[in-house]
Amino acid sequence: MANAMDYLKLAVDTGASDLFIVAGAPVSAKCDGLIRPLPEGGEKAMPPETEDLIRQIYAQAQRPMDHYLSTGDDDFSFSVSGLARFRVNAYYQRGSMAAVIRLVSFDIPSWESLHIPAAVMDLAEETHGMILVTGTAGSGKSTTQACIIDRINKTRNCHIVTLEDPIEYLHRNRESIVSQREIAIDTADYLSALRACLRQAPDVILLGEMRDHETIRTAMTAAETGHLVIATLHTKGAVNTIDRIIDSFPPAQQDQIRIQLSSVLKTVVSQQLLPGEDGMVPAFEIMHMNNAIRSMIRDSKNHQIDNAVASGGSEGMISMDQSLYNLCKAGAITKETSLNAADKPEQLARRLD
Repeated sequence: MANAMDYLKLAVDTGASDLFIVAGAPVSAKCDGLIRPLPEGGEKAMPPETEDLIRQIYAQAQRPMDHYLSTGDDDFSFSVSGLARFRVNAYYQRGSMAAVIRLVSFDIPSWESLHIPAAVMDLAEETHGMILVTGTAGSGKSTTQACIIDRINKTRNCHIVTLEDPIEYLHRNRESIVSQREIAIDTADYLSALRACLRQAPDVILLGEMRDHETIRTAMTAAETGHLVIATLHTKGAVNTIDRIIDSFPPAQQDQIRIQLSSVLKTVVSQQLLPGEDGMVPAFEIMHMNNAIRSMIRDSKNHQIDNAVASGGSEGMISMDQSLYNLCKAGAITKETSLNAADKPEQLARRLD
């Protein structure tokens, strides 16, 4: 019988980011962006094997399977002492049990080792307003947020409340007190947790996701009333992020939301994780709010924001294409990779030639 713990240990030892348990394929791991059988040459797993492995994982996590068996989907995290923390998404495919398991180090990686720009880490000095960390799934948003929270925790005396689904990195209380709440375990949902959080004397609120306009509205109100709100959206780029927020509201409310957003938004960080010569490499777009961008948001001229970011280098801003240009010129990524990830590949190609 296959042992789930053996696969988890092997995934950690090989530096994998994700472990895949899917019937009809070998148990596999993603390393440096590529999915490979674990171990190499492993045989295809059949449905009884995947079910057995997933039941072992639930037992290791001491989590009932009722929700998974009744709905076909489940998200949870668990830790194995001396090994790592694991974020699990269990699901059904073709009538059989399957799971994808994200590996999370016990220790929050240093921002230098992750190549997070100092300009992003400096956001830990903000005391109020809204910071958005955005990107597609698997782009490293949670890790960037964890590094910012870790910096605050080590340098400031405050109460940090994180609302996550599920909790990934565990923060020990250092200079700050950190309350970490997991959706569906410690609280019902993001909106009710956020409303309750405002009665918990928070200084900093980490919001793992903003899924609806009521949650967005409540988060903006929290940022307006003296809290620092660090939130996530699954968007690519500052313009798409701002459009997504405004478009989530009914048309009759959008003018007011533009005004409110322009007053509370501090920074939008958008990131991608790209294959490089020595592992995965992050590329960042950074938009800081200034008077010009504030007016663009209020006046519904979001299409002009990209140009403001591109010309805002003296204010610490950088466009995604400029970030890709820098990485390519430094030899961190190939030209092909940079063009595939670019917002305007034709323009970037001319600059790189």
